[in-house]
Amino acid sequence: MDGSAKLAASRPDWVSFLKAGDFLDRRRVLILSGVLLALELVVFLFLIAGTHGWIVPLERPTTTDFASFYAAGSLADSGTPALAYNEAAHYAAEQAATAPGIEYQFFYYPPVFLLICALFGRLPYMAAFIAFEAASLAACLVVARNTVRMKDWPALVPLLAFPSVFWTLGLGQNAFLTAALFGGALLLIDRRPLLAGILFGLLCYKPHFGLLIPVALVAGGRWRAFAGAAIAGAAMVALSVALFGWQSWQDFFALAGGSHATYESGRIDLSGFVTLFGGLRLMGVPSTLAYAVQGLGALAAIALVAIVWRCNLSLPVRAAALAAATLIAVPVALVYDFLLAGIAVAWLIRAGSDRGFLPWEKVTLAAVFIAPLLSRNFGTATHVPLAQLALIALLGLIARRAWFESRLA
Repeated sequence: MDGSAKLAASRPDWVSFLKAGDFLDRRRVLILSGVLLALELVVFLFLIAGTHGWIVPLERPTTTDFASFYAAGSLADSGTPALAYNEAAHYAAEQAATAPGIEYQFFYYPPVFLLICALFGRLPYMAAFIAFEAASLAACLVVARNTVRMKDWPALVPLLAFPSVFWTLGLGQNAFLTAALFGGALLLIDRRPLLAGILFGLLCYKPHFGLLIPVALVAGGRWRAFAGAAIAGAAMVALSVALFGWQSWQDFFALAGGSHATYESGRIDLSGFVTLFGGLRLMGVPSTLAYAVQGLGALAAIALVAIVWRCNLSLPVRAAALAAATLIAVPVALVYDFLLAGIAVAWLIRAGSDRGFLPWEKVTLAAVFIAPLLSRNFGTATHVPLAQLALIALLGLIARRAWFESRLA
């Protein structure tokens, strides 16, 4: 054997190495997640210091999206819930809760969300922020641990290191609550269908995230869950009307009807979107064409969910398909909402642990895991929609696993 042949033989087969993904064993995953978590904590603390003016003076005070929730809750508690949909009154309430001159945070949630906002609006602002994020994070972690079926405490490290966790905390958003309800319903769908349906129904505060739920439940013949979702959703609407009046719903519909202009205008950084619409707009595609492609993506997502649930494939495949496809089907979802993709990743990890990982599955899941960490800066610098590409790759994994499973049935 000559020197060049020996050198080629000694080189690692990187393709096979990545394809198998054996290097991503439990020990290495915990170590890498721990390093990532430590880095995220340092960056998080640095950002807190920066946004409070502790590093350099700020030209204007800053705040988080939670100011919008708190202001809406305060208005509801004061007996004027419909003013949550009056931008001038709502902005005044945001400033009263935080500081004069903050950037306005929109409130496009239906009055059912006022039920939660009003509850936390009774607390002082910072106490309400901490209580809301801590309680919803705890619920989300419980769901995630049960999904991957790893009960030991070290399993929390990769769950906490998932970058969308820190986006949610940093922006004061409600993605933990959404992921907890959605993921909890998926955990219970086969064992406690009625309760699962109730959890799905409670997602009515973010109604577009329920777009594919009826498709899955009808295709899979989960009629008890369907009934539970319908009853819970109707009960939440009725309760909101009883407490806040029909006027709040009228004002919500009037305000929400023009919300598309906010998302199309660039008022919200396009690199923060994780949907097809947002990714295409980031690339400079006109809104009309972006909506058309978004519609085609929604049809593909509907077809995937309907087939997977109709064929009654394993719970991990059905659950992963519904969670991931939801982010493809809706036009508006931001980087913190990528927690739903994290739920899908958790289900695929469970499937791999039970039945073995498919080629390229581990390394692709690792890439999806870190995508929300890089998507904002990478998207801003290159106009490449990294989170959307990761989401498409995730759906590819789900479709392939569904194909293999259907062939073995």
